[in-house]
Amino acid sequence: MHDNRNERINQISEDTLVIGVDIAKCVHYACAVDERGREVKKSFSFRQSRQGFETFYATILKVMESHQKKNVVVGFEPTGHYWMNLSSYLTDRGIRFVLVNPLHVKQTKELDDNLQSKNDPKDARVIAKMIPQGYYSIPRDMTPIEAELRHGSAFRARLKKQGASTQNRIKRWIDLYFPEFISVYKSIGMNASTVLSSYPLPEDLVREDPEKLLENLRNLGGKHFSVKNLTKLLDVAATSIGYQESPEMARAEIQILLTQMKLLEEQLVSIEKQLVTLAKQMTDFDLFLSVPGIGENTVVEILSEIGAFSHYKSPRQILKLAGLTLVTNSSGKKEGNKRLSKRGRKRLRSLIYKAIFPILHAIPAFRSLYDYYSEHREHPVAKKEALLILCRKLIQVLHGLSKRGETFNEERMVADISFFGNQEAA
Repeated sequence: MHDNRNERINQISEDTLVIGVDIAKCVHYACAVDERGREVKKSFSFRQSRQGFETFYATILKVMESHQKKNVVVGFEPTGHYWMNLSSYLTDRGIRFVLVNPLHVKQTKELDDNLQSKNDPKDARVIAKMIPQGYYSIPRDMTPIEAELRHGSAFRARLKKQGASTQNRIKRWIDLYFPEFISVYKSIGMNASTVLSSYPLPEDLVREDPEKLLENLRNLGGKHFSVKNLTKLLDVAATSIGYQESPEMARAEIQILLTQMKLLEEQLVSIEKQLVTLAKQMTDFDLFLSVPGIGENTVVEILSEIGAFSHYKSPRQILKLAGLTLVTNSSGKKEGNKRLSKRGRKRLRSLIYKAIFPILHAIPAFRSLYDYYSEHREHPVAKKEALLILCRKLIQVLHGLSKRGETFNEERMVADISFFGNQEAA
């Protein structure tokens, strides 16, 4: 770790101009310092536009000329999506850019003037002074497929979130206008959607008899309807306590919500197919899919978050990226408890954690490890902690598959773990 930081410090030489930029939606602020963090130009602003970027570029060239600098490094926080336009512009101009951790900026801002104050010019100055000290990261250039997967996966997550939101709005509508509906249909599936789209309110149902209702719903494309369920639905509709005001707008609302839900489901299926097609072009896809319990969508999500595992020399780098590294607070004779850092990608950490559950049922070796850590060890850990240990192990396994170019082999995994060897010896 320290060697890496020393290497980053060495990249800022005497002929390097360092620019720190505080990213915003409309107006950015920039500050220029030399290799020792001394200000060579106070904070100035430029707009998020072509003209603003051209002004920024001209200012960089002017400062480089006046201070006899041959190289320039621009650093900023990856704030939302606003930094991407500037990074693309800088790349086109051949200017190198680096990223600074927003948490580091927040924790070091008081070193600048010993005040808790926060403003854009100050943030730009703090960012600029952090870069010569090596507190920055160099963004990895993604391949076209990795970029597509990253973008598509984020879009898929937004579609799923919108779908969940739409379903919650439908449930709210049911609770208000037809609360007894859930006693017949527990979830909003195909049959429930067909009923709600044609007979949304209790008053629409009480006019029908079961046989006629069954015929109408089947003509509308509904399947697996039964007279028993429809009779129960008619009975609860007759005694419903649903809200009765504004029936026309209630019908219009549920129709729109059902249409939105169906559209989102279709879009989700479409984007998932495209993501799988893209991921299949990566070597790691088939290797990871060979692990029992891991499906195509899980592999797609892992590759979209991490990219090709060949970019990482050690699984520890991926563990740090996911926030699965262990940290402890110790001082003198006090030895603190270990815990997860959670300094990393939350989505990746959540994805790995959810992937462990089907793997426990599919791979006996993982189940044995889980039982050992949670029950049979001299000092067993909590069940959730045992799952997190397996999360770390899963990343190590996936990294090993990618590094060796081999499919998963449970016997090979057992041979590599000392715990199983000790069991056999016993």
